[in-house]
Amino acid sequence: MTNTDHATHTIVNPDGLHDPTPFGYSHTAVIPAGTELVLVSGQYGSRSDGAVVSPDFTEQVNQTFRNIATALAAHDLDLGHVVQLRTYVVNHDVSKLGPIAGAVHANWGTTPPTQTLIGVASLATPDVLFEVEALAARP
Repeated sequence: MTNTDHATHTIVNPDGLHDPTPFGYSHTAVIPAGTELVLVSGQYGSRSDGAVVSPDFTEQVNQTFRNIATALAAHDLDLGHVVQLRTYVVNHDVSKLGPIAGAVHANWGTTPPTQTLIGVASLATPDVLFEVEALAARP
């Protein structure tokens, strides 16, 4: 079992379950009582004017995580405070796992937050290919 303590939560990947970290997620997270939660609504790969940065999936993924970091900074938090991600991928297939896992590893290293990936037919507008909700914890 791997157990990694952060300032706001503990990530645990129990023995008996596969190692999820190469895929960009962890199995469980524990948030102590009294911790303030910050919920970030679905962010997508947009510029500050709301326009999608590119039709390229990988560019949208990378911008999405930058946008989550910007949203968290408004609460004096950073990506290290993220406990859970809920990821939505338009027309998901295995080829999209690489860019997602790469971005997660670039932002969280070897202890990514928990994450659920959901394949969807479409998102808010036809040019949005990727969207992520985040749950962060403040001690």
